[in-house]
Amino acid sequence: MNPSKFRLSRRHFVKSAAALAAASTLPPWYLEECRAQGTATRAKSANDRPNIALVGCGGMGRYGARLFSEFGDVVAVCDVDDLRAAQAQKEHPGSKCFQDFRNLVAQKNIDIVICGTVDHWHTLISIAAMRAGKDVYCEKPLTLTIDEGKHLIAASKATKQLLQTGSQQRSDKNFRLACELVRNDRLGKLTHVDTFLPSGPKQGPFTSIPVPATFNHDFWLGSRPTVPYIKEQTHGSFRYFYSYSGGTMTDWGAHHNDIALWGMGMEHSGPTSIEGKALGTMIPGGYTAASDYRIKYTYANGVTHTCQSTNADSPSGGVIEKGGQRHGVRFTGENGWIWVTRGAIEASEPEFLTEPLDGNATRLYVSNNHRANLVDCVRTRKAPICETSIGHRSASVCHLGVISMRLGRKLHWDPELEQFTNDAEANTWLAREMRNPWGYDSV
Repeated sequence: MNPSKFRLSRRHFVKSAAALAAASTLPPWYLEECRAQGTATRAKSANDRPNIALVGCGGMGRYGARLFSEFGDVVAVCDVDDLRAAQAQKEHPGSKCFQDFRNLVAQKNIDIVICGTVDHWHTLISIAAMRAGKDVYCEKPLTLTIDEGKHLIAASKATKQLLQTGSQQRSDKNFRLACELVRNDRLGKLTHVDTFLPSGPKQGPFTSIPVPATFNHDFWLGSRPTVPYIKEQTHGSFRYFYSYSGGTMTDWGAHHNDIALWGMGMEHSGPTSIEGKALGTMIPGGYTAASDYRIKYTYANGVTHTCQSTNADSPSGGVIEKGGQRHGVRFTGENGWIWVTRGAIEASEPEFLTEPLDGNATRLYVSNNHRANLVDCVRTRKAPICETSIGHRSASVCHLGVISMRLGRKLHWDPELEQFTNDAEANTWLAREMRNPWGYDSV
């Protein structure tokens, strides 16, 4: 396409941006393309349905297993919480129940392992599954540290097993359209990207209590240090503690920052500088992951990227309010902007969306169902849309932001070497010591 076709006067650009002038639905030309692309391949017979195992039977894990059951059969479930495992087994009658994931991945009849655990278990369980000859669907963020991502990539290459990262917005039509338009210069030269993430909670202080009889807390801790049992540090709220996750920066950032990289064409690379700042203070004895923050990234091509929590004090032109939280991705170029979130896409000029891409346009990987995409790839051995290396880079952007805000200074990053170039202390944050007996060789 010719970018000059969409070049606007400065006055027109400012007026249009203020007016939020575009429709929030997908344009007819694109919907017609999506219909022509069809849906995921269905099983040809009962024998063509893969056997699926779920490790981590919390809400997201069970939800994922239910979605996968459209394309395969859930034959095994596993959790260190007996109550959650029993609940999952009830949802999938006839499935075998395990507490130790190593016993589960050793089962010969399993084709795909869903890793729906807490973040600090993602890497070791995924590696164990791949080494046992299973393909993996791992929830996001893919890793707890940047170093873990390197080990996952190595395991995937060594075993030739597939891994799909659960950053499912890559299989959403709105996000794919936004990224295709940006990568085909619909906005002219891309200059800046904004990602808005939900703010995290501020609660505490919390106190330790006796471990429930049905919960194996030591196994849940795994590679992390031994600490007293605090209910709020486990299950759903674990993500607000830096020991186990990175707050909303890694939770939602693994979605929206992934789309930012996709639109920039940087999904196999990363930024060259990071300047992060945690905003406000957390409650002593409570959640440790910053509730509010602002991170500025710069990339080798000159594009800047700001990632911030929704309560950060910043103009929000074009941002959609949803559930009291504004979150999504805004791409800004020399001619205007495109805003995308779940269920909506908008632009400063309606033509940015309504004008079809020409026949020579760059088109991106098409997936209309994230889990079905993996099942299709299990059959064809094609790489899934959010393979290991992509999930690693998306998580890395989030980890880099967390490291910068926790250290409180600007950092320079070499995305090829995956090391900080100006800060020896920051490089010590790329990995975390693992508690015995857990490690990459223990699974």
